[in-house]
Amino acid sequence: MSTSAKVQWAISVVTAFAVVIGLSVYFTTVRKENRAAATADAGSSLLADQAHLLTSSTDDDAVTLIEFLDFECESCKALYPTMERIRSDYAGRINLGVRYFPLPSHTNSVLAARTVEAASRQGQFTEMYHRMFDTQLQWGESAVSQQDVFVGFARDLGMDMSVFLRDLGDPAVADRVEQDFAAGLAAGVQGTPTLFLDGALLPPMPTYDELSTWIDARLEGQDS
Repeated sequence: MSTSAKVQWAISVVTAFAVVIGLSVYFTTVRKENRAAATADAGSSLLADQAHLLTSSTDDDAVTLIEFLDFECESCKALYPTMERIRSDYAGRINLGVRYFPLPSHTNSVLAARTVEAASRQGQFTEMYHRMFDTQLQWGESAVSQQDVFVGFARDLGMDMSVFLRDLGDPAVADRVEQDFAAGLAAGVQGTPTLFLDGALLPPMPTYDELSTWIDARLEGQDS
């Protein structure tokens, strides 16, 4: 190959490489922008669109913290004490809500979410929410259905069992769980737990101090 041909070949290679890099950067940027847009659009309706509230504010413009969670997720259980502390410390001052995001890799995650949703129909969402996390080590990571265990939880909580069993199998309950999962995907949720503060995606697994700092900043912004 002549020197001129080698130079031409080198220029072609460099040009092609630059095009590939440019396209890669472009599509990466587009994906980020699309995800940000989806997060913003979904974030504005995270509360109104069926979130279960652990605590709420009477302020129409209240700060809103939403968690997408999986009751079989170990990281969700690890964050649970932090969220409980936030719930206690900010009771009545913010909206703190929960949405279902059962991961397909967990055998009983969907059933657990349906169990909690069925309990919510008898006004015991919070009680079953606590029961799931408090007992996760007993039933989590099992390869077989834990329905008998979950039915036992409902019985222990004094629910009307005929109603609970009917609701557990109700397609509307399953649909509610699926709607939450779809909303999470639209908002950019890729795993659990995932938190949104006033529609903004937060870093994963925040500490109590980090969460309280962000919440306080939002509250102070509303007061100023």
